[in-house]
Amino acid sequence: MSAGIFAIVLFAAFLHALWNAIVKGAADKTVVLGLVALGHVVPGILLVALSAAPAPAAIPYIVASTVIHWGYYVLLNIAYRTGDLSIVYPIARGLAPVLIAVGALIWIGEQLPLLAWIGILAVSCGILVLACGVFRSGIARSGLVAAVGVGGIIASYSIVDGVGVRVSGSPLGYIGWLFVAEICVVLFVFGTRWDRVRALPGKSLLLGLFGGLVSGAAYGLVLIAKTQAPLGMVSALRETSVIFAALIGILWFHEGPRRDRLIAALIVGAGIVAIAGVNG
Repeated sequence: MSAGIFAIVLFAAFLHALWNAIVKGAADKTVVLGLVALGHVVPGILLVALSAAPAPAAIPYIVASTVIHWGYYVLLNIAYRTGDLSIVYPIARGLAPVLIAVGALIWIGEQLPLLAWIGILAVSCGILVLACGVFRSGIARSGLVAAVGVGGIIASYSIVDGVGVRVSGSPLGYIGWLFVAEICVVLFVFGTRWDRVRALPGKSLLLGLFGGLVSGAAYGLVLIAKTQAPLGMVSALRETSVIFAALIGILWFHEGPRRDRLIAALIVGAGIVAIAGVNG
């Protein structure tokens, strides 16, 4: 992997953690998530206009992914309303590769090498440390439960989109339609909470839209990197976002205990890297 691609993936990881921090810090997280979705629709329209249409076989996957992403926004909203960024993000991102790896073993009999099991154990230990901190501190446990749900949702849409993009015949067209389909989230949020949208300060409106553009940029940069470097290396480096999120939570939101959460995030990150390296 060249230094340029390395920097691109690392920047994408930071951007992913950043847009989650924007949602966490928002006073009205529901409206800001609607703005994030709107921030996806705009580049989605460009991708649809400039790319070949996906094959009809991909349509069920686009529909399924859209429905799953709806659940993603709902659970992410709950998680960040009641849970800390340095807890929710590592748990959600850490659980997804574990669920995918174990699911592949159970449903299709895919045997896992030793490194994958070491990664799964590391992620589990890191999550256990974070969970124990929640129970000891008396923080609302609904954030922890929602974070686990978000992890399951991420695993679900990863599998659906992984198959859908392959049968689409047009990866960029598939992604474009996924982004455009998020207009359903925008219409629902704005249609049911228009008074709250109008009451939101201009700075918050721009910040929410910026979060959506940042999210789309993070995804696009990783896609570019995957055309220039081995998938396993890109996927592994991408998951340093867990560490970025922990640092943002600790330094920006003053979440704590600092030492325990940073160590737990490092353990989760190392485990994800091990699993990603095997899958690559």
